[in-house]
Amino acid sequence: MVARVPTVAFAGTEVLDVETQVTIQGGLPAFSLVGLADRAVAESKERVRAALGAIGLALPPKRITVNLAPADLLKEGSHFDLPIALGLLAAMDVVPKDELQNYIALGELALDGSLTAVPGVLPAAMGAAERGRGLICPAASGSEAAWAAIEILAAPSLLALVNHFRGNQVLPPPEARAAEAPAETLDLKDIKGQETAKRALEIAAAGGHHLLMIGPPGSGKSMLASRLPGILPPLTPEEALEVSMIHSVAGLLRDGRIARARPFRDPHHSASQAALVGGGHRAKPGEISLAHNGVLFLDELPEFNRAALEALRQPLETGRVTVARAQAHVSYAARVQLVAAMNPCRCGHLDDAALACSRAPRCAQDYQGKISGPLFDRIDLHVDVPAVRPADLALPPPAEGSAEVAARVAAARAIQAGRYAKLPEDRRVRSNAEADGALLDEVAAPDAEGRRLLLEAAERLKLSARGYHRVLRVARTLADLDASQGVRRLHIAEALSFRRVAIGEAR
Repeated sequence: MVARVPTVAFAGTEVLDVETQVTIQGGLPAFSLVGLADRAVAESKERVRAALGAIGLALPPKRITVNLAPADLLKEGSHFDLPIALGLLAAMDVVPKDELQNYIALGELALDGSLTAVPGVLPAAMGAAERGRGLICPAASGSEAAWAAIEILAAPSLLALVNHFRGNQVLPPPEARAAEAPAETLDLKDIKGQETAKRALEIAAAGGHHLLMIGPPGSGKSMLASRLPGILPPLTPEEALEVSMIHSVAGLLRDGRIARARPFRDPHHSASQAALVGGGHRAKPGEISLAHNGVLFLDELPEFNRAALEALRQPLETGRVTVARAQAHVSYAARVQLVAAMNPCRCGHLDDAALACSRAPRCAQDYQGKISGPLFDRIDLHVDVPAVRPADLALPPPAEGSAEVAARVAAARAIQAGRYAKLPEDRRVRSNAEADGALLDEVAAPDAEGRRLLLEAAERLKLSARGYHRVLRVARTLADLDASQGVRRLHIAEALSFRRVAIGEAR
């Protein structure tokens, strides 16, 4: 008789049904594992054998066949250890076969029989809830599984599971836990001067806009970017679940605690294309997906690999990245707020004749020209961050910090939430940065003077259709910060002031 244990495979954050089928038949002793398994799954035979021996059980001297169905779906990861072990225990009549049908099982076995945390428990728990089943997982992953309203068997070891199914032990339900709030939040009060850049940061936070900062070394670009999460609104429950699903698949949930803070990812400029957009042997999420619903900070933007930067263009527009492989297409959410920083030229001192190299301004055009026009056009706000003067450094800290700016950002976001809540589900957006052209015509139509200014600027600056709409998005955010019902000329004018006309242009 075949023992069957439900489990799952992952395609991104999507959960795919897999059935572990185990038979023990007469014949020469053998242990065969079939079903298009990768190396980690194939090695589970030795982990399972050792784990069973650690709890005092030995495999019978018969022909054992384990099939992971469907056979044409690639099985990756060590989480198949537990369903294989449970299937063997069921085939040996150690645990009841029928009870296992009510659960989805996943977990990695240590050689001593203990269960080790594995990636993807949160998506698996959500998938189990959709299928009307419970979940069997390691105790270390129980906290993230507990967010699904289903029966969870979070066991510390294989022996504890055996005792539970035989009625000798009761496994306590795990407690759903969230990550602790950051102990310290970086404050805008730490930054002296740079009022224009702070204003751009506030606008970016209020509307979810992409931001590019250009300035010499030491002007505070990285300090500004690192303080953006402190003025962004907290994650909604829906957003927190989206972020945690991706981090669970990537194995980044610490102690199984669900995310509470918006992600802030700042990869080094040596990052590869696969590291930024996702890929690799198992098509893992890249930095742009790990920053979903948060901030992706790219410092020294021109130093990144050109192909890696160009690969960001589509995800920045659609909010989703698809990793195409010969075996499958894996899709991840990638709705991020891009914050980029760069020097005006390689030496970084373009505006200082005493420090600039002899090739200025040609060096600036060459250096900034590494950023393609289409990528440049996708960034809503362009701001120059000049060097801080010694006189500014001697001033006392600013009176206004992150708390005051965050309050204005929250008020603007509340206006946007009320406005876009009325839209049908297929057109729903969360911020002004996500509004398309048709929606902008409804919610961001400027007054007569503002329209005249926008049309004149679009003609003179030769704005693309994308650039035209991005000016409108920023103007709508400025109006929301002013609690203005409509977009006026002053909002259009300020939005245009944050729009650089061309790469390498001095302002």
